[in-house]
Amino acid sequence: MSNEIAPILAELRQDHRNMAKLLTLLEKQTEDIFDEGDGELPLMIDIMRYMTVYPDTVHHPKEDQLYAELRAARPDLSKGMARVTEEHHTIGERGLKLCQKLEMAESGNAVRRKELVADALRYIESLRAHMNWEESDLFRRLDKMLADGHGVLESSTFVNRHDPLFGTAVDERFQALHKAVDSNTD
Repeated sequence: MSNEIAPILAELRQDHRNMAKLLTLLEKQTEDIFDEGDGELPLMIDIMRYMTVYPDTVHHPKEDQLYAELRAARPDLSKGMARVTEEHHTIGERGLKLCQKLEMAESGNAVRRKELVADALRYIESLRAHMNWEESDLFRRLDKMLADGHGVLESSTFVNRHDPLFGTAVDERFQALHKAVDSNTD
């Protein structure tokens, strides 16, 4: 993969649009559980498994690396941005916790409906707020760095793995989720 920042930033923006679709789908299922329905636990689990497989292990590390590049190349633009990595860590922990709770509910273990709904809504809200902040602040600062002529990452190591859901080939484990996303975005 090229170390050019502009295509990486474009990919991150696309990831945000894709994650927003999943959060909307997760929210619909959470509302069904809140309204005393069962929600589609397997679908919710698939969403959270994806979130822990791609956004938490590929997308967020890319953002962390771009933030590190911003901090090194343009310290003046990176003030107040330390929360990037902190929020990625918190979101990752919440995602794992929610995924585990959903898996427990699916396997028949006692999980309080109210607690499951609260965890899901907390996860959805925190990730949405985080992405909105990145779009309006972090990415704007990165755009400024690009406009000022700094367009290549100094580091040669960069996390680059295929998106198993929205990439050119959908992994088998995410086929059902892919169909659900397609049917909910028509």
